[in-house]
Amino acid sequence: MEQMSSFQTILQATEALIHEKGCRQTTLQDILKKTGLSKGAIYHYVTGKDELLGLVLKSRIEQMNERFMNLVNDPATIGLENPLQLIATGFVRTSQPEDVTNKIFIYLLSQMDNAAVAVIMHDVYEYTRGVCERWIEVGQQSGVIPLSIDRRRVATRLLTYMYGMRMYNTIRPAPDDGQIEEVMAFMMQALRS
Repeated sequence: MEQMSSFQTILQATEALIHEKGCRQTTLQDILKKTGLSKGAIYHYVTGKDELLGLVLKSRIEQMNERFMNLVNDPATIGLENPLQLIATGFVRTSQPEDVTNKIFIYLLSQMDNAAVAVIMHDVYEYTRGVCERWIEVGQQSGVIPLSIDRRRVATRLLTYMYGMRMYNTIRPAPDDGQIEEVMAFMMQALRS
């Protein structure tokens, strides 16, 4: 229990600092100071800042997964619309330039010439794709997504779209008006083809 709460404290402090200072200016020393934890406590979980940033991304994906699973397990949820709305809203929110996960994503992407960061980004990608595949599988098991859909292929398409949104909104920030509906339409099309 103690380890989990320390880890959550580290993740929350990291997000707060990145929101406040940005990725480049946030240091492990800043995180130590904000959490009040020792170096050993942080190094128990990660070998450095970039790995910690990757874990923040994975943690946010897991939070989304928990919300998705809670929604689909709610007896009041019928069909695809509410789960897709949840996913689309999350995609749009995290693609906004001010979102901490987008800041982390763009920062790590800019560091891909570092082999360790490339491994972290590959791991985040595979983890995210796996979560998307599980979402599709849940839809297939409940009969709202055709069994003929190739989960891996569709999950890859969804991530390509999501990553494209991150880049587009970073380069050309715009209000998210209509983006949720566009994402839902894209997902519906992908899940039917």
